Amino acid sequence: MILDSESKKPLIDYPCEWIYKVIGSDIDKILLAIEDAASGLNYKVSTSNISKNGKYFSLNFSLEVPNEIVRNIIFEKLDKNPDIKFVL
Repeated sequence: MILDSESKKPLIDYPCEWIYKVIGSDIDKILLAIEDAASGLNYKVSTSNISKNGKYFSLNFSLEVPNEIVRNIIFEKLDKNPDIKFVL
């Protein structure tokens, strides 16, 4: 991993494909949250996992982000959504 020597953050060349793992208990609500967060952008969603007891679902949500600001805005929208348990 290449780090910025001043900020110690990873150097990311934009635009780039970014993948979020989105976890929640209602798959339809997860999909609605993704639609809201990616409004106007082209994205892909694929299944990732289902918890052992079937209570939680995880989806991979990928898209090309033009810059760090957009990447962080999408993350924040997903993270603040009450239907989303975790965003990775």
